[in-house]
Amino acid sequence: MARYWLMKSEPFKYSWDDLVAEGEGTWDGVRNHRAKNNLAAMEVGDEAFFYHSREGLEIVGICEVSVAGITDPTDPEGKWAAVKVKPKTKLANPVTLKAIKANQELADCELVRLSRLSVAEITPREWAIILDMAEG
Repeated sequence: MARYWLMKSEPFKYSWDDLVAEGEGTWDGVRNHRAKNNLAAMEVGDEAFFYHSREGLEIVGICEVSVAGITDPTDPEGKWAAVKVKPKTKLANPVTLKAIKANQELADCELVRLSRLSVAEITPREWAIILDMAEG
């Protein structure tokens, strides 16, 4: 069964448009143990919201895990996890962090509870709610 995720990136470092331009990107550089475990749990075909952090503070698209279970190429010791992702869909309407926090049904979402976590798991129910929000 596919799982859902949220992956944060600062748009000035790596944006949704960068991923689209590349066609496939490596999600690396994560140095938080819970985020590492989330990356390690990902499987090919899992979907993730692409979230712009620091600037925008909003979910802007959906990407799909294309290669799972790889070692982070930026880690010389080989201890950290990475995946490759491909862009799937740009959201018609970005979903802001403010809107997510205002929705009581998303109060337990890892994005809200663990705000510094760069790779978060999203439940199927949370995924559906956020998709509805993106449709306007």
